[in-house]
Amino acid sequence: MALLSMIPVIGPIVEKIIGVVDKAVPDKDLAQKLKTEMQTKVMDLDYSILEKEIDARAKIIVAEAQGASWLQRNWRPILMLVIVAIVANNYIIYPYLSLFTAKATILELPQPLYNLMTIGVGGYIVGRSGEKIVETLKTAKK
Repeated sequence: MALLSMIPVIGPIVEKIIGVVDKAVPDKDLAQKLKTEMQTKVMDLDYSILEKEIDARAKIIVAEAQGASWLQRNWRPILMLVIVAIVANNYIIYPYLSLFTAKATILELPQPLYNLMTIGVGGYIVGRSGEKIVETLKTAKK
């Protein structure tokens, strides 16, 4: 089941379903057979669509990184650094400064900006993990 957890979105869902099989099927042999069949079917799925999506996203990022304009190459990192600065202010700098002065302020981090940070960081992590998983699944099928 550890390999299933590496498959974005699908893996955790299948793991939860497999957990339900243990509770719903009293016969342990039948439960194990069902779980094995489910795992095999998930592993046999065609992940080429996921691979194409990851490749498309990677091409966009590469195109931006190779762009002629400095701003085009660096807008994502700058945005992430601004959000990190706000989070650092609110959770590290503000609590410390508020011990010494009342003039310390918390910077507002609107929900859409927080969501963007989550997507930015999560997208990078999932994208890199997805690339590695697709390669692992490709080599496992051969």
